[in-house]
Amino acid sequence: MSEALYNTAILRLAASIPHQARLTAPQASVVKVSPVCGSRVTVDVDLDAQGRVVRFGQEVRACALGQASASLFGAHVIGRTPEELAAARDALAAYLKGDADTAGDWPGLELFAPARPHTARHGSIRLAFEAGAEAAALAARAAAA
Repeated sequence: MSEALYNTAILRLAASIPHQARLTAPQASVVKVSPVCGSRVTVDVDLDAQGRVVRFGQEVRACALGQASASLFGAHVIGRTPEELAAARDALAAYLKGDADTAGDWPGLELFAPARPHTARHGSIRLAFEAGAEAAALAARAAAA
């Protein structure tokens, strides 16, 4: 029997999202919205001189799957580079789509295995990773200018 889409682990993560406060004057901010369900994630990022995320804030208005994904993203984003965030975003998308057998090396993403056949849910799950990767890339470009 397959695991339930909204299982206890998903619901626990959804209830414990870290960094749930917007940053004051961040280096970059990005808003992503799922057109299917209306889930919305806003991400603020500051990078240090080495190009690693040093401060992170997020506002999450999403379904339980989007909230759980934002929880996993927020739990492991500090210290990551824009390239690492882009790789995590791409690995998650490939995993959900069925183009990869694993979700990459970001901790906890295998939790979304039950969502793989539910393509309408993929957008919400990807929101935090898409917003975070884009914000970090924007901050890096601004720092290089």
